[in-house]
Amino acid sequence: MIFLSLALAISMLLVSPVFAQDSTPLLAEVLEDAERLEPLETVIVAQNGEIIAERGYNGHGLDAPTNIKSASKTIISALVGIAIEKGILDGADQKIAPILRDDLPSNADARIEDITIGDLLTMRAGLEPTSGVNYGRWVASDNWVRAALSRPFVDDPGAGMLYSTGSSHLLSAILTQQTGRSTLANAREWLGVVPGFAIASWDRDPQGIYLGGNQMAMPPRSLLAFGELYRSGGLAPDGTRVISQAWIEQSWSPHTRSIRTGDSYGYGWFLRNIGGEDTRFAWGFGGQMLYIVPALDLTVVMTSDETTGAANTGHRDDLHDLLAEIIAAIRDAK
Repeated sequence: MIFLSLALAISMLLVSPVFAQDSTPLLAEVLEDAERLEPLETVIVAQNGEIIAERGYNGHGLDAPTNIKSASKTIISALVGIAIEKGILDGADQKIAPILRDDLPSNADARIEDITIGDLLTMRAGLEPTSGVNYGRWVASDNWVRAALSRPFVDDPGAGMLYSTGSSHLLSAILTQQTGRSTLANAREWLGVVPGFAIASWDRDPQGIYLGGNQMAMPPRSLLAFGELYRSGGLAPDGTRVISQAWIEQSWSPHTRSIRTGDSYGYGWFLRNIGGEDTRFAWGFGGQMLYIVPALDLTVVMTSDETTGAANTGHRDDLHDLLAEIIAAIRDAK
């Protein structure tokens, strides 16, 4: 599907000026005060499908593409759910070995036959992670799929959560293999019906497979458009069904738990109570955040400097606290 120009697509999404009139003085105060968070670049707050407040900090715009890092894992999850709905994939319990047989190591551990699509979605493949200290060596390899599948097992498939971009990349490879076209082409057709959704750039591996779960750039408004798709129960603004309600429910159900944060994890979504509300969120390195608060019909995007880790600096926690302040301001407006 050929995209409308980004400017036109954005104008069709949640129409509002670059700096929307804040719905309450308290919300305006919260976003003004957020300027103290030095890595923070943009914030967009939408409720019931309408932008009620937004800010760009230190010269950063809301329409300029930004690297959303691992928040793109949530987009990969959506594409997997759509592929299942279309019958391209059998379901979360489908074994991956028959699909990726050509890239399995010759001396593979027998447990590799047990890994399912659901295990990849929930980071429970059991293979040693390719993220963290292993990331650089992994992306320096000449075949990222084969390298991810060749990692030694450190747990059984379906056991504990082992955060690994390699697992998400295997999903991108599976989508490519099963559809006969690139993951980007699938995203453009399947998600391109959502006004405002656009991927500006995306890295590929040496075989040309788009990197599942990292190095994807899109404007903050496009990330908001994607979040709105989930908030609305999988429907585009014109009522077109894009993602099934069942897939959203499965994605937002706790399948495992992060040993680093204690947050529950579904299919590409973290789950946490923030500001007294059950919240689902996508999180990318540096502080690229997409929050959904279903009870308040609230979607919030925050983007930050991509070069500095948000976890060990406390910035991620600052963003959670900022969301809690936004929630309190919205409650106060009722």
